[in-house]
Amino acid sequence: MARAKSEERRGEIVRAAVEVIAERGYRGASLGSVAERVGLTQQGLLHYFPTKEALLVAVLEERDRWDTGGGSRAAADTWRLDLLASLVEYNAMRPGIVQTFSALLGESVTDGHPAREFFTERYAQVRGEMTAVLRAEFGERLPSGLTPEQAAPLLTAVMDGLQYQWLLAPESVDMPAAFRSFLTLLRGPAV
Repeated sequence: MARAKSEERRGEIVRAAVEVIAERGYRGASLGSVAERVGLTQQGLLHYFPTKEALLVAVLEERDRWDTGGGSRAAADTWRLDLLASLVEYNAMRPGIVQTFSALLGESVTDGHPAREFFTERYAQVRGEMTAVLRAEFGERLPSGLTPEQAAPLLTAVMDGLQYQWLLAPESVDMPAAFRSFLTLLRGPAV
């Protein structure tokens, strides 16, 4: 019972951290502001997450769990292009999460950022997953002649790049429609 209560509290803290990071960015977010949001002292928060970096990793892991339907990244073995389009639609309904992820991704490219290793490993894994998705859909060659390995970084870049454009101009960028258009390009001319 105590363990379940502790996990519930950790989840509450992670959700508050998502909000604070979305509002202020990682560097502008403090443990004190997250603690205040959940009614804890900073010392109380440190009982659950001993460092700001530990909380950051928990936020990133939680975001990935949401994207894979509550499972692990291994659940992504079942991705198909149509399910990726559904994920883009889902992301369009949760701007705060997308904003947090995008802010952290942008900040992580700086030297010494605590999320750099997470994103480096995540992108290597995502490129592998996208290669598998493309291979399952097209075999060894896409209609364009590209291999799944060549197209996987492009697919990943389009997904994340659309998120940035949508966050900056949601009234001008229909992220799900733009992604469906990209899938049309991948699939090649209609026969």
